[in-house]
Amino acid sequence: MQIESRVRELVEEKIADRPELFLVDVKMLPNNKLIIHVDGDQGINIQDCAAISRHVGFHLEEENVIDRAYNLEVSSPGIGEPLRMERQYRKNIGREVSVKLVSGETKEGKLLAVNEAGISIEAKVKEKGKKAVLEETSIAFDEITEIKVLISFK
Repeated sequence: MQIESRVRELVEEKIADRPELFLVDVKMLPNNKLIIHVDGDQGINIQDCAAISRHVGFHLEEENVIDRAYNLEVSSPGIGEPLRMERQYRKNIGREVSVKLVSGETKEGKLLAVNEAGISIEAKVKEKGKKAVLEETSIAFDEITEIKVLISFK
């Protein structure tokens, strides 16, 4: 969609001098809601989101890219959003993740490492009649359908 590609260009232009920030996703929903997810290696603050929103909104209006009323929402990806980029995986090393595999299986554990081939997690493995042990498992990117950070409220 041309709206989404123009918005991507505008966001990249705005954050070009901020190497710690990165664009995750742009979606134009059928209800005319334009959603931009931006993140940072140390997170992103509300001022950055507002500046991106002003920049994108100004240019979309100036260029008349969207010919109908729309809502523009700029934020970091929500807690429940799947991780989409290697950079997000790296940012979450040390956190508990849930990994859905192509096979339908789900693995949970601490994200230990990320490389060009995949990820490593440390998961509790329980064998019948034995105490659970921590085991490091490598998972190739082509085996993964989704990765989410698990949030603990303990």
